[in-house]
Amino acid sequence: MTAVLVSMLLLAIGIAVILLVGSHRPIGTPLTWGEAFVGATWVFALMLIAYGIIPHQWLAYADNELLWRADKLLLGASSAGVKFGDKAKTMGGSGRILINYQAIRDIIAATIYIVFLSGQVWLWAIWQKRGRKKPEVELSSAFGRPVVKA
Repeated sequence: MTAVLVSMLLLAIGIAVILLVGSHRPIGTPLTWGEAFVGATWVFALMLIAYGIIPHQWLAYADNELLWRADKLLLGASSAGVKFGDKAKTMGGSGRILINYQAIRDIIAATIYIVFLSGQVWLWAIWQKRGRKKPEVELSSAFGRPVVKA
């Protein structure tokens, strides 16, 4: 669990650095080759953490410490009802569906990927919109005259 949390902490710190740099760097400032190289390496490292290390550490934690294996059942459902745990192995009835902990582990891993991809798109949007100001809206009365601000 420690490896998962440390990886997430490193990702959060890396994203905070990107947001800090983006808030201080004006749009249109010329980019040097060195700055581009450092920025690309930084983003690659964060993507490696987000899409490689964190899901791997989650799967290792679930397999080794939580023992979420294919033979450990969460629940079973059939026409005979619903049973939890090892009782689901012996349940009868037609249309039996068994859900094991390994499936839950994989669903959580897929959710990690979905959350990180959504966050990456959100960060792209923030980066592209940085430094922009909202356009001022001119208010006019029903007679076409400008409204005086109080």
